[in-house]
Amino acid sequence: MNAPGAEDAHRILELVVSRETETPPPSDAPNSDDTPIARAAATAAQVMTGRVGDLPRPTRTRVLTVANQKGGVGKTTTTVNLAAALALSGLRVLVLDLDPQGNASTALGVPHQAGTPSVYEVLVEGAALASVVQEVEGIPGLYAAPATIDLAGAEIELVSLVARESRLLRALDAYQLEANAGDSEKLDYVLIDCPPSLGLLTVNAMVAAEEVFIPIQCEYYALEGLGQLVRNVELVKAHLNPRLHISTILLTMYDARTRLAAQVADEVRSHFGERVLKTLIPRSVRVSEAPSYGQTVMTYDPGSTGALSYLEAARELARQPEPYGE
Repeated sequence: MNAPGAEDAHRILELVVSRETETPPPSDAPNSDDTPIARAAATAAQVMTGRVGDLPRPTRTRVLTVANQKGGVGKTTTTVNLAAALALSGLRVLVLDLDPQGNASTALGVPHQAGTPSVYEVLVEGAALASVVQEVEGIPGLYAAPATIDLAGAEIELVSLVARESRLLRALDAYQLEANAGDSEKLDYVLIDCPPSLGLLTVNAMVAAEEVFIPIQCEYYALEGLGQLVRNVELVKAHLNPRLHISTILLTMYDARTRLAAQVADEVRSHFGERVLKTLIPRSVRVSEAPSYGQTVMTYDPGSTGALSYLEAARELARQPEPYGE
């Protein structure tokens, strides 16, 4: 069954096509192809046909931990929609779901019921990452390692294991070595969706990555825990992973009608500077609806403001200058 968003996008496309067959506008009229509706329709058509436009490939795989210990700031939403946008732009992307709630797995339409081989088996039992990775249906180049409810106990089980902080790093390194040995195309991006806490699962994600990607909700409470997150990143960098750094900040749930949202955005930009993406992710009903259909907003309603915003954020991310380290 087609999602309502896809039908809406088709109707927009038909409207634009019908306009093109009408009597041409006067020469002094604005270009009808350069209107918000026309641009949204063109993007929707590109997404539905899997041709969004190529983005530059990084010289080496970029591994980003999407983290924020505050819940409800858009970590999972950002992870899956950025991943989908990058994959639709011709890149190979792997999403690692480290949240026991498994919301990223749900949004990507990947099975993650109890008993499904998942990240739990990789972290606790030492299973190969390749044995749990699944292809995401409908988005070529996008793969996911799901999380099941078993992951809820991993925090306790990891405590007694050897090299407990670096088990994900070793699994990811082995996965990429195996892929290279088999002449498979290398991954361009790995996005790790973390739980809203700073426990061993998040530490594993930070040890496995070079970059920390922080979504920040444009509300006051979102700023309160930011200092603690930055301190934790510095601790992991000092003791476990010297390559780790905060590379990217994304402002989410932006409501242009409120002065507070603008104030929070200004505060974050003044502190983090160029690491804050210019793109703002607005509050969007379509973004919230998409997971209930087992989809990202990129395929659920590709012409929506949420989809267009995440697509632009992905383009900014892909065009960040190298090297990625500070």
